[in-house]
Amino acid sequence: MLLVYTHKITPRLKYVFKHICKRILGLEVKFTSKVEDFIAHDSLKMSYAKQPLSNELFVRSNELLFEQGLSDIDIQVHQWDNTKGFFAASERSDLPFDIFAASFYLLSRYEEYLPHVKDDYGRFMAKESIAHKHRFLNQPVVDVWAYKLQSVLKSRFPDFDFPKRDYKLQPIIDVPSAYYFRKKGLLRTIGGTFSDLGRLRLRQLYQRYLVLMGFKRDPYDSFKWIINKQKQSDFKFMVLFLIGDYSTYDKNISINKKEFVSLIKSVADYCDIGIKASYFALEDISILKKEKLKMEAIINTELKAVRHSFSKLNLPQSYRNLIELEINEDFTMGYIDTLGFRAGTCTPFQFYDLDYEVQTPLKINPYHCLDFALLKYQSQLDKQEHLQKLINEVKAVNGTFTPVFHNYTFSGFNQWEGFRALFNLILESAE
Repeated sequence: MLLVYTHKITPRLKYVFKHICKRILGLEVKFTSKVEDFIAHDSLKMSYAKQPLSNELFVRSNELLFEQGLSDIDIQVHQWDNTKGFFAASERSDLPFDIFAASFYLLSRYEEYLPHVKDDYGRFMAKESIAHKHRFLNQPVVDVWAYKLQSVLKSRFPDFDFPKRDYKLQPIIDVPSAYYFRKKGLLRTIGGTFSDLGRLRLRQLYQRYLVLMGFKRDPYDSFKWIINKQKQSDFKFMVLFLIGDYSTYDKNISINKKEFVSLIKSVADYCDIGIKASYFALEDISILKKEKLKMEAIINTELKAVRHSFSKLNLPQSYRNLIELEINEDFTMGYIDTLGFRAGTCTPFQFYDLDYEVQTPLKINPYHCLDFALLKYQSQLDKQEHLQKLINEVKAVNGTFTPVFHNYTFSGFNQWEGFRALFNLILESAE
């Protein structure tokens, strides 16, 4: 057990130390403000304050973990070996940066509460982030810093046996529309037919009717392939179905169609199931509640997880709604157009509510790669190379790699050519 001496034990301090020490390094951690208890402790220990007590392992603290609410923080980012660091500490500190305050800044998504430019959908963009501006978005810096702490602890406590963690894979399959042609209803099918004719998409029109007449599999129906991949894997896929009402933004087939319900049930026999919350559920908790209850009625178990449409988050309200409905896991934390680590970590973490200054029960599973973000790389080789780099970053810290692919990514459409091979590359990384 690691004992931490600090002059003031705050919720922020406990939250971030537990993420770094317990979740990443596998160390139990306790806190004290009593010097005599600290001196009496005969195992791992460190002090986190403005000044060291004597010659113990010491990290000089920034004020961030002892504050409440938000303030405009001036952040200076510096190179630190093979990574970056901020909140510089004094020369007496055993680490040159306060990794705990810096990690809290990233994990709490502090910068997303501050004024920033949003995109057309009201999303926080990668280019607004400190990680993008200072070029450390492609590295799980919180985990890297944690291992730097472990290295210092090892040099001070050479006889201590540190636990090891293993690389994990957590693939997400997002299903905004289960079928491209099938089960769309008469009006949508007629509309699609006239649209194909009007735009002279005769090949698509031919394919549409081959599918509708049962001669060909629907291009979005990749579920048999997904289930086969699941059967070959030792870890569970999380499949998130959109079951919300039809709207401008959400165009899945109706949950009243028996075949759609059967599809969800058959996938649930092999994979974990969650919901892709509809666009309007983000703002309206009553819509989210309705979708949650519908899915629970289908899978006959409590809903585990949610991912919001368009990867949109309104902090802190989006997460408070999940907590109120007792939904315990979220898969929305990431960027749609950029590979990397939005929260600076590849380890699932708890949501910290900055307004209430409290750690919540909601587990955030940050994703690091959305299939759309790979489209900007022209060649298959480029896509593979960037994907492999990302996997290597996660493997270097034995973290959890979370990619998000869609069912239509495996459709074979020109845009998605080669994406089954990319998904296989990810699955092979766990072998």
